[in-house]
Amino acid sequence: MKLCCSSPMVPGDTLTEKAERLKTWGYDGIAVFQPLESWNDEVRRELASLEARTGVKPVEFVLADDIYGKAMSEDLAEREACRAMYRQAASVCAEIGAVTEIEYQYGVQDPLPLFDPFQQLDSDQHKAFLAFYREMLDVVAGSDARILLEPINRYESRYLNRVSDNVRLIDEVAHPNAGLLPDLFHMSIEESDPVQAICDAGDRIVHVHLGDSNRLLPGMGHLDWPGIFGALREIGYTGYVNLECSTAGDPTETLPANAAFLTDLIGA
Repeated sequence: MKLCCSSPMVPGDTLTEKAERLKTWGYDGIAVFQPLESWNDEVRRELASLEARTGVKPVEFVLADDIYGKAMSEDLAEREACRAMYRQAASVCAEIGAVTEIEYQYGVQDPLPLFDPFQQLDSDQHKAFLAFYREMLDVVAGSDARILLEPINRYESRYLNRVSDNVRLIDEVAHPNAGLLPDLFHMSIEESDPVQAICDAGDRIVHVHLGDSNRLLPGMGHLDWPGIFGALREIGYTGYVNLECSTAGDPTETLPANAAFLTDLIGA
């Protein structure tokens, strides 16, 4: 396994500055969460040459904007704007061999589904989301890029909260560029046994997001990190494990320290 960190967590004005810091702190990759408003040809060229110049590979790429998470919105204009942004991110991933992720929805739920968890897509929703997933997969077909489903907790998405919900869709599309992105923070809410959920997902797992039960750095909550990394080893996972959480203080201190913590877990 290799270490990766999300770009918003890292100090620096450019992707190059961020990658150079991560290299010195023991990270192998960077997950780029790029604001749509500042995405341009200059940043695209910087991204494309980042690994060659810094030794840090951009392994995940997401364009971020207020329309993120609205690919299945009932507002047709909002839906198309979101999907266009997702397709643009997917085309970048096809160029650089990175992953990106989609969800049925993403955002604070109102009202909160406090007493009605694990809501399931109805038949029309299921068909529509599968069609959208296949549309996204067509963008990266024949490349090394992957379009991943990320299970999101019930407070941010009403549907597809558990690993098993997403695995069924991945198996149904049966596409070589499909896969699963489990996020341990979301799993801490939705999975009764995150370790078993990882084992059950097996080789469908392509990329992993790390955050403890309180969305702080791994080791700062109550998740069983030795068990989690043991499960990843058991299924033969050799990909990137990416921090997507709070830095819990000064990142110039906490990120190097957490790299050492994670490296010990990987080598255990």
